[in-house]
Amino acid sequence: MNTIRSTWLGWGALCIAGGGSYYFAKRSINADRASRHEADMRRKRMTEQLEFNAMHETATKKTQHRATDHAASPSGEASEDPAPTEHRLAPEKTSKSKYEPKELYRAKKGDRFS
Repeated sequence: MNTIRSTWLGWGALCIAGGGSYYFAKRSINADRASRHEADMRRKRMTEQLEFNAMHETATKKTQHRATDHAASPSGEASEDPAPTEHRLAPEKTSKSKYEPKELYRAKKGDRFS
């Protein structure tokens, strides 16, 4: 038969076991998160370094390419024009299509249920 003392002892053991399992589970979860974060940061650093190396290689190739003749590649020569022309932007369209309202819809103020 359960007594008050055994009930308190049972609940106390249950609470202590639950708290201990929560502590160890939380520690494991935090360790997993930290390892995933470290892996993500390592992956980002590798990606940035690869991009930097690729940009550096293309920059060196461009400087080497400038020394060569562009007779075989007019488009390459045009992209290195010292003073490219700038085109003006088209003026904004002020007319509206037939599907756009002439006036914006304004909600009526007041009670909607009467």
